[in-house]
Amino acid sequence: MSTHKHSIGTERESSLHRTLKFRYTGPDGRTEFPAGDYVADGITAKGEFIEVQTGSFAPLKAKVKEFAALGRVRIIHPVAITKYIEVYEPLPDGKKPKKTAQKVKRPLKTEKFSLLYRRKSPLKGSVWNLFDVLLYAPELPLVRGLSIEIVLADIVEKRVRDGKGSWRRKGASILDRELETWHESILLEKPADYLRFIPFKKNEIFTSSLLAQRAGINRDTAGKALYVLTKIGVIKKTGKQRNAFVYKLT
Repeated sequence: MSTHKHSIGTERESSLHRTLKFRYTGPDGRTEFPAGDYVADGITAKGEFIEVQTGSFAPLKAKVKEFAALGRVRIIHPVAITKYIEVYEPLPDGKKPKKTAQKVKRPLKTEKFSLLYRRKSPLKGSVWNLFDVLLYAPELPLVRGLSIEIVLADIVEKRVRDGKGSWRRKGASILDRELETWHESILLEKPADYLRFIPFKKNEIFTSSLLAQRAGINRDTAGKALYVLTKIGVIKKTGKQRNAFVYKLT
């Protein structure tokens, strides 16, 4: 584990994070690579810094700028198209886990837990989930040499009923997250690439509600997307229609 000033090390690293880190760093690259005041998740053989980020991009603002001064940077952001939830219970010391009729593709390596059940979450992810995390660092796409790659995958979240987790999970703690099935990835290398999120023609005006309707997303997501896209100069506000802001492509 790295002891660098700005490194979280690998002890708290999920299987999902680790899988993507090694996949994008490549066999000839290096993981946990120190650069300046930070440690990158990896650096490829060609010198591109790799950062896997599953949550908010806010912690990356200073880190990415420092890496970008040294070379190209790629942020990998996984989005769960489908999420499977596996719930386990802790076992008393020395007791073996029960046999279950449910097949688990990648069971826990430890024998300290027994699978209770596996289910599919009703929540579905999409490329638009990027704006949930980019919202807190909306100008990152303007950093020269930075690209963001969205990985669309099926993801397994493993939970254990230990009474220490969130009330939303009924006290279950998250043990791990794993990549189950890879679907595709979408690379955004420059602000103009974000035009894919705007289903309107040049000089066509639109509001948050119209974007939500045209793109098939909710108003909250549309609002986040418009905020980020305005910050990076892809669209601009042109006025108001009643109480709604009006936008168009720049």
